[in-house]
Amino acid sequence: MSKTINMSNSTTPASAVFQLERQPSGRLLFTGADGERHDGVVPVRAFPLAAPDEGISLVSTEGHELAWVDQLQALPPDLRALLQEELALRDFVPEIRRLKSVSTFGTPSVWAVETDRGDTSFVLAGEEDIRRLGRTGLLIAGSQGVQYSVRDMTALDRASRRLLERFL
Repeated sequence: MSKTINMSNSTTPASAVFQLERQPSGRLLFTGADGERHDGVVPVRAFPLAAPDEGISLVSTEGHELAWVDQLQALPPDLRALLQEELALRDFVPEIRRLKSVSTFGTPSVWAVETDRGDTSFVLAGEEDIRRLGRTGLLIAGSQGVQYSVRDMTALDRASRRLLERFL
């Protein structure tokens, strides 16, 4: 069972009018204003960390941009929910809530952490794998390709901050 959602309103330019539906296979089907259909469309955030609800591109399987959404909040509720659901499947960035232990204060080191998705461990290959996001945020790349976020270092418990400061 698929559900078609139309994107059109008085403030949307004609070139941005489209339909989006989830097919029984789970893939998104995009139908442009010209009636051309594209199966397997993927929403991609332009700024996934700094502005996750701004600048969403709908990209074809060939890598071509089919539509641009300036603000996710400006979309009709059904379309916004469909895109948020699809983006959540793509964006897996666990948030670190507590550092339990670090194997060594040099790199590489094994970090045991508590995240919003449960306890895990990862290898920090080098200090360059920790990037600052603003004044208090961090993005930490584990050696297996998973990105971990720390939204606010100052909100971590004292022991976690102390461990983290050794690497900053």
